[in-house]
Amino acid sequence: MTASPHLDTPHADALPPDAPHRAHPRPVDATAPAAAPAPPGYWATVSAVGCSALMLPFSVTGAAVALPSMTAHLGASVSAAQWMLNAFNITFAALPLAAGGLADRIGRRRVLLTGIALVGALSALVALAPSMAVADAARAVQGCGAAAVLASGAAVLANATSGRRRRLAFGVLGTAFGTGLAIGPMAAGALVEAAGWRSVFLLVAALAVPAWLCATRAPESRDPGHPGVDLPGLGCFTAGLGALSFALVRATTAGWTAPGTLLPLAGALLLVALFVVVELRRAGRAMVDVRLFRRPAFLALMCQPFTVTLGFVVLLVHLPAYLQGVGGRSVLTSALLLLPMTAPVLLLPLPAARIAAACSVRTVLTAASVLIVVGALLLTTVRADGSWAALAVPLLPFGAGVGLAFGVMDDAAVGTVPPEQAGAAAGVFNTMRVTGESVAVSGAAALLSTLTAARLDGAGLSPGDAARVAALAVQGRVPDAHHPALTAGLTGALHTLGVVLAVMSAVGAVLTHLALAPGAAPGTDAEAEAEADR
Repeated sequence: MTASPHLDTPHADALPPDAPHRAHPRPVDATAPAAAPAPPGYWATVSAVGCSALMLPFSVTGAAVALPSMTAHLGASVSAAQWMLNAFNITFAALPLAAGGLADRIGRRRVLLTGIALVGALSALVALAPSMAVADAARAVQGCGAAAVLASGAAVLANATSGRRRRLAFGVLGTAFGTGLAIGPMAAGALVEAAGWRSVFLLVAALAVPAWLCATRAPESRDPGHPGVDLPGLGCFTAGLGALSFALVRATTAGWTAPGTLLPLAGALLLVALFVVVELRRAGRAMVDVRLFRRPAFLALMCQPFTVTLGFVVLLVHLPAYLQGVGGRSVLTSALLLLPMTAPVLLLPLPAARIAAACSVRTVLTAASVLIVVGALLLTTVRADGSWAALAVPLLPFGAGVGLAFGVMDDAAVGTVPPEQAGAAAGVFNTMRVTGESVAVSGAAALLSTLTAARLDGAGLSPGDAARVAALAVQGRVPDAHHPALTAGLTGALHTLGVVLAVMSAVGAVLTHLALAPGAAPGTDAEAEAEADR
């Protein structure tokens, strides 16, 4: 997914003993010797974390591009195909904080090696899967490995590097994530056309081999004093996320008012409420410090994953299927058409950080949300048979807004809390981001299917058949007999989704602009500080 690795802020005791002194620049000594060579294992460590980081976004984008071909070849049902994405997303979203706690206790390199092995081995299993049921189960375990990589990768880098070399290492890590997002759809499209859908998952398995070998040379580190994994909180959070995803998948074919949809939806709400209660009671041993949400600026920035990355991931997953299905385009062409949206995400984060330093984070984040609003509204002009230029009109401002936000929102979220709470804030932000993306993918599928089915009244289909055919179209499989009706219905549903994304981003822009106003951040308010710490 789009989680930022540098948010996994290491514990203070994990930093080198002289780390605080490096925060103050020293006078330049012309007689000083040249910079010391890289410590043993430095480049192996950087390569390991960079390769493993590249696997994560590709495991999402590549799977989405391969899904239409995969489901057609395996003869999968609508819900089974949807779980190929959801199974990975649920475990990937639910487990990073728990994996981080485990890494602190038993060793960060050990957890990284385990995560890489799981991602690679289970990706190979998906490539060899004889049925979608086997692929779904493998993807769930693969998500566990991805969570372990996300949680431990940055911590391994932070403990193995310092100073200029640490900045270089994290630059490589961020570039790896951006590259996976930007070229993932194109690489997957080329592989599907050249060698079939199985080759997409074999590539991830192949990337895991050098990543694992390099990671064996990384130094080990741990925090024996860490309180351990919050099993009650983890259980409530995972169960709630699973119930919500199940409800959204059921809504795709059974409708929003069916008991099979409403019951798990109610269960998800109860589990989320129970999770908050459990976390408040566990206090310092909690997986998520929910007291941080008392800070308005922090709360506003926690909405950024929903107003910024949510739409980006939704389009990254569902737009290729739309272009392949009702648009009749090839897999590779559909992926290439996403370039106006994905390229800015790779190119703009670094300039965004410099712009924020020159003006303010508030200005950059507000401008980013406005660009996303513009792009989302322009999605109402998208047509299945539209040209590359016509599709670039909405995708370019959308991608530019996401790219700008990626450059500053991570540090902004951490900056709204005192330094001693930075690690907790980083963990919450990553969790919110990956969770939002997980829910967004399944939620958008349900919304697109429901809206498309509602437009098939004149196609001579029963409500159940209309829902099934609409869900197939969302996954890129369009029956020839209903192609015109599905083209009109799914295009209209995509336009409605654009309006929904525009409204969410507009609300996010207003909240961010108000919450980050000078003097509005509660970090400078003594009364708010005392309240948050009670």
